[in-house]
Amino acid sequence: MKQGIYQISENKPLTSDIFLMRLSGDTSALTRPGQFVNIALEGMFLRRPISVCDYKEGELTIIYKVVGKGTEAMSKMSEGKELDLLCGLGNGFDPDKCGDEPVVIGGGVGVPPMYGTAKALIEKGKKVTAILGFNTAKEIFYKEEFEALGCDVKITTVDGSAGIKGFVTNALEETDFSDYCACGPEPMLKALYNATDKKGQLSFEERMGCGFGACMGCSCKTIYGNKRICKEGPVLDSDEILWDKEGK
Repeated sequence: MKQGIYQISENKPLTSDIFLMRLSGDTSALTRPGQFVNIALEGMFLRRPISVCDYKEGELTIIYKVVGKGTEAMSKMSEGKELDLLCGLGNGFDPDKCGDEPVVIGGGVGVPPMYGTAKALIEKGKKVTAILGFNTAKEIFYKEEFEALGCDVKITTVDGSAGIKGFVTNALEETDFSDYCACGPEPMLKALYNATDKKGQLSFEERMGCGFGACMGCSCKTIYGNKRICKEGPVLDSDEILWDKEGK
C-alpha cells in the first residue's frame, strides 16, 4: 500500500450515473487485478473505496457509480484536480490459479475490476469469456472494451432489453468454462457459488472503515475464520466462504 497525491487526467460519464476517472501517479503498489484504492474527499470523514479497472506505469483507471455525496462530488471534479489516495489495497485476482478457459463475471459496478482481470488472463494466453450483468440496456458500459481485449462477451439484462434475459447465472448455464472470477453484489456471488461446482475467485463489495485491516469492520466468515474484505480480500476463493441465509 502507498499513500500519494494523484492528478485527474480524465473524468467522464459512461452512462447517466457511471463515470470513468483516470488518475496519474505512482502505481507501483498495484500488483494484481482486483485491488482497490481508497480516496480522501474534502469534508468527508471516511475515504471512498473504489476498485481499479485498469492500470499501467504512472496511470490508473477507476469506474464508479454516483450513489451518494462522495461519488457525486467526484463526478463534478475537473481535469488537473489532485486527490489523496491509498493505492494498492487488498488482494486481487490470481490469474495463475485459473485454467485455460476462465470466465470473468461482473454485475453492475462489479464490472470494472473484471476488465483488468480479463486483460491479465489474456496476456497469459487464456481464452476468456466475459459475462456482464445489468438491470437494463441503458446501464450497459464497457462491452466494446472487453471485446477489444479479445473476450467472448455475453450481456445479461434483468428486463431482457439487451442480450440474455435474466441474470449472469443464466448466461453461465450456456457457457463452457474451466473456472471463474467474479465481482458483484453478495446475492449474485452466492448464486454463482450455488450454480456451479467449479472453482472460482469472488471479489466482495463491502462498506469499509479504514480500508487496510485495522478496524475489522468488513469481515467475512470463512472456513479459516473471519477474514477482512479490505486486507485478506476483497478476493477470496469460492470454496472457503461460509455462506448464511443473508449472504456471506
